[in-house]
Amino acid sequence: MTTGSSTIAAAEVFDYADEKIRQAAAELWPGGTVRLGQHTPSVTAYVRCLTVDNRPLYAKVSLLGLSLVSVLRGTAGGWAQVRTAQAAYHGSRGALLEREARGLAILQEAGARACQVAGHLGGVLFTEPVTGPTLADLVAKDPHHTGELMTRAVTELAGLQQPSVARAIDEAAITERGIGSTFDRKFNGISGPTYLSKAGQAGKVLGTVVLRLRRLRPAGATGHRPVIYGDLKPEHLVFPDGAGGRPIFLDPGLGRGQPQADPAKLISRTVLNLIAFSPDLAAADATTTGIEEFADALTADLAPDERAEWLRHLMVLWLMDTTNILSTYLTCPTDLPLPEHAGMLTARAGTVCGLLETTSAGLVAGTDPQAVWQLALADVVKAANP
Repeated sequence: MTTGSSTIAAAEVFDYADEKIRQAAAELWPGGTVRLGQHTPSVTAYVRCLTVDNRPLYAKVSLLGLSLVSVLRGTAGGWAQVRTAQAAYHGSRGALLEREARGLAILQEAGARACQVAGHLGGVLFTEPVTGPTLADLVAKDPHHTGELMTRAVTELAGLQQPSVARAIDEAAITERGIGSTFDRKFNGISGPTYLSKAGQAGKVLGTVVLRLRRLRPAGATGHRPVIYGDLKPEHLVFPDGAGGRPIFLDPGLGRGQPQADPAKLISRTVLNLIAFSPDLAAADATTTGIEEFADALTADLAPDERAEWLRHLMVLWLMDTTNILSTYLTCPTDLPLPEHAGMLTARAGTVCGLLETTSAGLVAGTDPQAVWQLALADVVKAANP
């Protein structure tokens, strides 16, 4: 694994976040007994289990709306600067977690199921736990249901397009988690090369891929842009009643975006899970067949040329998201705990880079998007079975 040093120690940030959680819980539930539980490894926000009078909750702390990796690397300055800025940030209107709390309520207004907000105070968001398998768990258990589950995840969100819901989202949009905005922050012309140099051997390939994706990136939409979930990862969908029940959504990043954005992130993270956990050939093949079925369902009403263009945009966003998260894992400070799959992915970074390089090369060459799509799915199966 290639990781780097940090400007700010993770332990300092964690101690600060724990104290903020205790303070917020004490104000929200006066006299309650607060016990902090296990920390949930993440590269974005600080998340910790806790109980208040034996009531289980999750607490989330976001520093300045930035990822933990960015904060630890000193993007916002030293620790004293971050703490000062954070005091002003969480007290300001429209801070990230305030918008996330609003987003969870909007999801319910739109007819989707979302985790319940238990409280929000002092820059800390408390939510009720949701138990059950995630979409990632269900796909791993029975990959033959991949296409059906992915399609259901998107159709469950159809209510977000209602005019009244869309207007509410526009007032609380979360742009920070978008694929394109993340890509722009990471790979801008000033700091992008320096950032990639920290990714070790993979950095050179990722640099080539980034240049290609800049060329391939769809032009900004001039017409109507649909509402998107914005952070549709397999682990953000929990099925309390099993595969046959309705999902509950976690960690929304609601806003406006391209219609391919949510499917692209769902595909990107499903593929990375395949590569990380390397299931047998039959499971990998069934999963990619399901991904193809998912894309077919979303493009069923499109003419052939429209479908080709839709697939091209889907693949560009897929590759952008994979580049975003792989580079984050590869440059993560050594003292920041990573999720299990992240460590497994960094160990197979060469395989992921190979997939990025081959697929982006096909798109840059102007190959028919349908052909590139088929080749990419075949390459996913090979990458999952080295």
